[in-house]
Amino acid sequence: MLSDKIRLEKGKYLLPSLMTTANIFCGFYGIIAAVSGRFYQASFAVLVAVVFDFFDGRIARWTNSTSDFGIEYDSLADLLSFGVAPGLLLYAWTLQSLGKVGWLATFFFIIGGALRLARFNVQAGEDGSFDFTGLPIPAAAGLIASLVILGREFIVLENLHPLVIVLLTCLLTVLMVSKIRYRSLKHIELRHKKPLLVVVTLLLSLYVLTSIPELALFLTFLLYAFSGPFEQVFFRQRYRTASALDMEEDF
Repeated sequence: MLSDKIRLEKGKYLLPSLMTTANIFCGFYGIIAAVSGRFYQASFAVLVAVVFDFFDGRIARWTNSTSDFGIEYDSLADLLSFGVAPGLLLYAWTLQSLGKVGWLATFFFIIGGALRLARFNVQAGEDGSFDFTGLPIPAAAGLIASLVILGREFIVLENLHPLVIVLLTCLLTVLMVSKIRYRSLKHIELRHKKPLLVVVTLLLSLYVLTSIPELALFLTFLLYAFSGPFEQVFFRQRYRTASALDMEEDF
């Protein structure tokens, strides 16, 4: 009886680590595919790694098996799958035509991702908020991978000038290292009643996802990437307006 309990206790720590290991495998396969010129397969591998990364954290929380080892292991996996893999994918896909500018943009993206992960590890457990500081690196990698996949379906995107991709890469790097707050999906609760606008949005999203999945993936990551700056500007402006009204009432 005691041995079964010990095995169960060990098993709950093993499952999240297996998900993280699968994340690493996807990142490694993505690198191999990218340097081999199989950009679609590399992009798909990065997106699958995003799924594994999402579930390893969820499983760890559900089983109450979070640990310092798991956090460090997950960060190393994320740097490979969402830093090096999408960086090499971008470089092999289009940025290598720019020479030094191309590989410098790739390097900055990887360094930005590493800094983002290091800051996350330092801040882990310091506050109880459900927000992230800076764009999460899986979201940045997902945007890159979905762009490459979308470029396969739309010739216009495939023929984008490499400098446009450089600007996008630099923008993602800035968002990752910024102090802009991004909402986490951890606190989303679907059991409560939702406003009509949310229901309509979900239905439209499902329609686009089933009709044009490549476009739906890209728009999902794109909207999330810009949700942080938009929300910060919007709520800051609303806060300033409310403060101004309060001051007027005081007078």
